[in-house]
Amino acid sequence: MSVAELWAADLPVRAPDAGETAIRPALESWGAAPELAVIIPTLNERDNVPLVVERLNQALAGLSWEAIFVDDDSPDGTADAVRALARRQVNIRCVQRLGRRGLASACIEGILSSAAPYVAVMDGDLQHDEKLLPEMLAKIRAERLDVVVASRHTGNGGVGDWQQSRVMISDFASRLGRLIVKADLTDPMSGFFMVERSAFTGAMRQLSGQGFKILLDLFASSPRPLAFGEVPLTFRQRLHGESKLDAMVAWEYVMLLLEKLVGPAVPVRFLLFAMIGGLGIGTHVASLWFGTHVLLAAFALSQAAATVLAMTGNFFLNNLFTYRDRRLRGRRLWTGLMSFYAVCGAGAAANVGVAAHLVEGHHSWWLAGLAGVAVSVVWNYAMSSIFTWSPRQPAASVAIPLPLPERPALQAN
Repeated sequence: MSVAELWAADLPVRAPDAGETAIRPALESWGAAPELAVIIPTLNERDNVPLVVERLNQALAGLSWEAIFVDDDSPDGTADAVRALARRQVNIRCVQRLGRRGLASACIEGILSSAAPYVAVMDGDLQHDEKLLPEMLAKIRAERLDVVVASRHTGNGGVGDWQQSRVMISDFASRLGRLIVKADLTDPMSGFFMVERSAFTGAMRQLSGQGFKILLDLFASSPRPLAFGEVPLTFRQRLHGESKLDAMVAWEYVMLLLEKLVGPAVPVRFLLFAMIGGLGIGTHVASLWFGTHVLLAAFALSQAAATVLAMTGNFFLNNLFTYRDRRLRGRRLWTGLMSFYAVCGAGAAANVGVAAHLVEGHHSWWLAGLAGVAVSVVWNYAMSSIFTWSPRQPAASVAIPLPLPERPALQAN
């Protein structure tokens, strides 16, 4: 039997120069594996990090746990603050993501980086009450639940000192969320919950990872109804930093809903690309009319200018909305624009070629025209996804490793 097999079987292994060495004492010297992982996505939360850790230390005293901060390369040095704490406290880890952002996807990566059987997700802005974590853990174990949600709308929970406008927006978003989640959650928009590992594993390959409401995504993506419970949560005031809620966050939420409603049949990204292409046609026609009727320019010159203007507008709109998760910045923005011009130019050639071929085959002109447009849209979408907004996969700077002692030199007989 090999050393690896003996290790897995929890049997003693002999070292000829040191006598009998048992595996279990070596494992125990490394400390117990965490039962609970707390995933904390961050963006510019440097000042909150030490406060979050301090509060977790108090709330989870006596439990085996770890905290994993998933930072989207915050310019304020949040990741460095986490690493500084991790050098003093071995159950604190940092996953620093490069080249991509998004709360839901950050939560997914954080959960996948842990082996804990139970995982909690909470914000890094101190608005979630960490003292609920032991109660949530006890509840999910005792009642054999898949998910426990900290709800603002059950028991004595509440939204704290929120403005009335934000309360109304949250209520409206919750009603929209019920389009894709049939579970009777009182707070489907909650960002504070605990999930059992196998429940997450069953849904993880169907998760869209879009937007900022991972709980909604989890319930909508699970292949089976999730058994859930709720505990009341009262929102606290943010101490440092600024709220990340803005118009683009709302847009990402709408994209999540569309992804779950129509995504299996037609990719939402393609629908957006086609819609923006339709706007581009309107831009082209309007620009062509302006050039020929107002500026009195030659048709060829007006047509060329209208084409470039329409493609440029389409590029920036797609960069802002359709490919927000792959958004180009800096130098890559301009190289991406050039590649988009090239892709669309080839798409226009394909459009004309297909349409001309169908007309020559005695098909009606309008059918030939629609076929050419369809080929052009599909070509532009596919090629721009590959060449202009290619998904980058930078290696994440994962976690300060636990400072484990070296294993003793073991050797099988």
